[in-house]
Amino acid sequence: MAAVQPDDARIVALVRASEQALASRPGEAAELLEQARRLAPDHPLVLNATAFQMLKKGDAAGARAVLERATSLAPRLQPLWLTLALAYRALNQPDAELAALDRLLALEPRHVLALLQKATLLELTGRHKQAVGAYRAALVSIPPGTTLPPQLEEPIAIAQRAVAEAGLVLEKLLDEGLHQLRARYAAEPLDRFERCIDVMLSKKRVYTPAPAFMHFPFLSNREFYAREHFPWLAGLEQATEAIREELLAVLKDDSDSIVPYLDYPEHRPLDQWRDLNRSRRWSAYFLWRDGDAITEHQQRCPRTVEALNRIPRFVIPRRGPTALFSILDAHTHIPPHTGTSNIRLTVHLPLILPGQCRFRVGADTRDWVLGQAWAFDDTIEHEAWNDSDLPRAILIFDIWHPELTEAEREMLTTATAVVAEYSDTP
Repeated sequence: MAAVQPDDARIVALVRASEQALASRPGEAAELLEQARRLAPDHPLVLNATAFQMLKKGDAAGARAVLERATSLAPRLQPLWLTLALAYRALNQPDAELAALDRLLALEPRHVLALLQKATLLELTGRHKQAVGAYRAALVSIPPGTTLPPQLEEPIAIAQRAVAEAGLVLEKLLDEGLHQLRARYAAEPLDRFERCIDVMLSKKRVYTPAPAFMHFPFLSNREFYAREHFPWLAGLEQATEAIREELLAVLKDDSDSIVPYLDYPEHRPLDQWRDLNRSRRWSAYFLWRDGDAITEHQQRCPRTVEALNRIPRFVIPRRGPTALFSILDAHTHIPPHTGTSNIRLTVHLPLILPGQCRFRVGADTRDWVLGQAWAFDDTIEHEAWNDSDLPRAILIFDIWHPELTEAEREMLTTATAVVAEYSDTP
């Protein structure tokens, strides 16, 4: 861009005010631009705004001439190339339009407007697969959580539809190509391969552990773990009815001991927990809590305690085991969150399911089934829903990650105890 003149800030302000007024106050926009033009007729931003107003009036050829001059003066000024591409579109000059867009994308490869315009140009010229690539590039260039301006909502929706439709076409081709191999290897565990295909097709994303406290490297990180890692699961499931009876007795005779699952001080940032903090909509009846046995509760639930004592659970002084009945009220959602450390896994045993109750870990969402337990990595983002009209209840407890050796477990126990002692000492 040309050297900044003393009145450059004034010119920029006038041009921006003119652009803001153009949609609703075209007369005011023209007057503001004329003021800027009198101050600096060859300023690249003035030339760009002049060309844009010419485009609005239907003078694409005049706009092109102004912009070609402007880009020679300021070849690195991004708005010039976008407006020039619009002029070429109006003049039906696709090769020149594509060249202008590529000049802009060379300056800023993630320029969403340029990518969207390039995608529509590629579609108009019959290059549909390349158009999908440009649409996809535009979508991934938008940071998560971005609020789109109204004028971008429809173009982005078009991009999303184009990418989704292309994905369906590719998925069908993959299904046809893999049909015989899937049949041949039907007895093999293909869940990793199928997830790979789902990720490639943008049907699912890859979630990785995000522990709040300790991340142990090089452990496998699965959302739900295969049952063969836990030979004791069947015995736990056989005790479901006995455990359920003790829970029902607690709900009838000791409901005052059921406490909100979350109890954060009000001065802490509550973020997604604001609605559930200190709320009985998500409540708990603890049998062990951070390594401490709750004697009175265990006396009420001897068969549950017996079943848990047969399981090699996660034991670290002042940190584990933890075991509880978790009660989620009707039509209540536990928002996405992650646990503290991947050295342990979490086990759920469903006990009361009054209707549809769902649970998501990463990209895998499942319905709980009465008496069917599972183990999952709670450091992968997870959330839960009770979509029914009555409370849902499950037994929850922690176990060691099955890949940790005895030596690693002992080292981790000591290290965690040292950290706990340090943290808990004033």
